[in-house]
Amino acid sequence: MNDVLAATVPTPVGDLAVLVHDDVVVAAGFAPYAAHFSRLRLDADLRPVRDLGAFTAAVSAYVDGDLRALDALPVHQPGGPFRQAVWKVLRDVDPGTTISYAELAARAGSPLAARAAGSACADNLIAPIVPCHRIVRSGVGGRTGGLGGYYYGLSTKEWLLAHEREHATVRVG
Repeated sequence: MNDVLAATVPTPVGDLAVLVHDDVVVAAGFAPYAAHFSRLRLDADLRPVRDLGAFTAAVSAYVDGDLRALDALPVHQPGGPFRQAVWKVLRDVDPGTTISYAELAARAGSPLAARAAGSACADNLIAPIVPCHRIVRSGVGGRTGGLGGYYYGLSTKEWLLAHEREHATVRVG
């Protein structure tokens, strides 16, 4: 069995731990990689490394303003069909934009499952590569009602959203 390779990449809001197994990101987040590894159910050993090559480079490029650098990274996390659909939709939300939990549920094929979509966001093991920070609460009349929660704290979510708004490119056509 291949080891789970783990490295950290510095960001303005703290080190981002990235865990890779069989050339696929299986966990990422703004906490020590041992904490992420404990959430995984893999029959493998954790092996810290200095650099994960293309994975580290993609995270660094994202931090430097290339918001699409994370898009091509392969990811995998366990979950049923609805959660897999939610996590796929999250990766389709454009950087610099937000959608509501209700819109996320609708895009994932279950328009009445906003709470379940929120639960899938809360259980996302691969933030911000699977960008659950782009999901916000619904307000009155469909307007944004607030940031909602974020496993790594609202200040981290606010930084990610501000960083993306600052570096987002407007698509024409």
